Formats: sequence, structure tokens, C-alpha cells
Amino acid sequence: MSTLKRIALTGGIFLAALSLGSVAKAGDVKGKVAVQGLKSAGNIVVYVDAIPGKKFDPPSQHVTIDQRQMAFVPKVAAVMQGTTVDFLNSDSVAHNVYWPSVGGNKKLAHNLGTWPKGERKPFQFNDIGAASLLCNVHPEMSGTVVVVPTPYFGVTDREGAFELKNVPPGTYTLKTWSEDGKVTTQSVTVGADATNVELAVKK
Repeated sequence: MSTLKRIALTGGIFLAALSLGSVAKAGDVKGKVAVQGLKSAGNIVVYVDAIPGKKFDPPSQHVTIDQRQMAFVPKVAAVMQGTTVDFLNSDSVAHNVYWPSVGGNKKLAHNLGTWPKGERKPFQFNDIGAASLLCNVHPEMSGTVVVVPTPYFGVTDREGAFELKNVPPGTYTLKTWSEDGKVTTQSVTVGADATNVELAVKK
């Protein structure tokens, strides 16, 4: 093997090792949200806000929101900007899906129409913000799609616990969304190990 080939091979191995090392250093952000004046600590979205100079490709994998037993399942879904959501009807009756705005912008209102059991309709959410899901056939049904700018997000369980996986090392702004609470922001520094944070959301 020539000297040039040995140098190229060694350089390639070194770069691959650096790449694997950077991936391995990603850590998880775990924590709990305490609430004041809210009905529940569940279904609160926690996410890393937009990172200056960083853009993410739209995910190829779709997210499914089901209409099952006269309810949107899950009731709150967080997705990254550019994600396609498949709205499935698993009930024996026809359902409709529409939202009057995204992030409060009524120009982004959309109606997907009405369709029967077993069918699904896709929609790509390209605008950041919360879209309140409604069904004009069954007004008691409601849900929310929360579109966030990064792939680092989670939704709290009933106790307020959440986890954001594979967050690269760095300092970021955590942000919350909740149906009836004020937005909370908090700085967090992420290392290679799990990072624990406590957040508070008030009505």
C-alpha cells in the first residue's frame, strides 16, 4: 500500500471515530413540570426552542393521530416542523378534522374534510405553533398538534414527567406549551450524561 493510501485510510478512520464520538456524546434531558392553577401536569409539551444557525430536515416518518372512541388519540401530539401527520378514522362513524388557526394565525386554518372508518388523510405541518383540532361532526371532540422547530421535544405524562432524547451537548432554551397555562422558558446546558431540569407552568 502506498504512503498516500495509508494517509487517506488513516484520515478516514480518524474522521469516522470523531463522528462516532460526537454521536455518542448526545445526552438526554429529563425532568418534571410542576403546575400552578392548571387542571393537570399532563399533556404539556416541552421542547428545545429554535437554535440560531441550525436547520433540520423534515422527518420522513409520518405521525398518526387516530380518531377512536370519539376522541383524538393522542389528545396532544408534538411534531417537528415539516412533519406529515396522518389523520386516521378508526370509529364506525364518519369524522371530520379541521383547525381554525396555527399559532393563532387564522390564515393557516384548514379543513381536511370528512371521511369514513379505516381511511386516513395526511397533512404536512410546515408552520410553527399549536393547531387546535376539531371535528365539525362531533363538537365534543378536541385535540392539539404542537409544531416545534427542533427534533428535541417531549410530552409530559400525568405526573408531569418528560424526556427529550439525544440532545447534542450545548446550551439551549427549553420552552413549554400547555392548553391553559402560560409559556415557560428556561435555559439548559446539556452534556454527555442525562441532564435533569425542573420546570414550572402557571395558569
